[in-house]
Amino acid sequence: MADRGLICVSVMAEDTTAIMAAVSPVLFLADVIEIRLDGMHAPRIDDCITALPKPVLVTNRPAWEGGRFSGSERERIDLLEAAVRGGASYVDIELRTAPDLRTRIMAAARQCGTKVIISSHDFEETPTTAHLSAILASMIASGADVGKIVTTAASPGDALRVLALLQEAMAATFPLSAFAMGAAGTISRLATLYLGGFMTYAALSKEQATAPGQITVHALHSLLDLLESTS
Repeated sequence: MADRGLICVSVMAEDTTAIMAAVSPVLFLADVIEIRLDGMHAPRIDDCITALPKPVLVTNRPAWEGGRFSGSERERIDLLEAAVRGGASYVDIELRTAPDLRTRIMAAARQCGTKVIISSHDFEETPTTAHLSAILASMIASGADVGKIVTTAASPGDALRVLALLQEAMAATFPLSAFAMGAAGTISRLATLYLGGFMTYAALSKEQATAPGQITVHALHSLLDLLESTS
């Protein structure tokens, strides 16, 4: 079986103790651990970053892009920057973030050796091919290390359209995570791993999914084992 993309286990918990308790049993199944700062009461995770033996991705998703953070944008970026300076391996920043704040977090990431994932999420639909290509072009122009484009699929055609972005990204030598949410998009979360996608995101459990249609990390590995045992 060809090389595949990374598996990121996403965790949303109230504090560092709960994060460690939730993640520890599945560490052997993950390549990256995403900690959602927007799910924490006091989002300081230096201890987690130090204790976890896997690379940590920090995300502080605002309410305007499907997350839980409802404070000011400057407060949101302050928390992300603190996590970057605390040793996070990756930081997620939304494409729609104000340019000055996006530049600020990218500069901090460069100073600390943190890779920047620039992301775009559409919880309503999968845009046209032209619109998706424009989003990808903006991400490449931003100077980020990795892109993440996630849409909502209402049909198999929607899932195919977002996966087709991977060919465009590979032609530009730009690492991209691309897949679709929703029932029709579930297959894209698996397929992206073998079609050039940089990373897919898995849940700790069905109850702890952080996005619609997210596969649990145990179910994902069962599928991977089935696929790779036939190679």
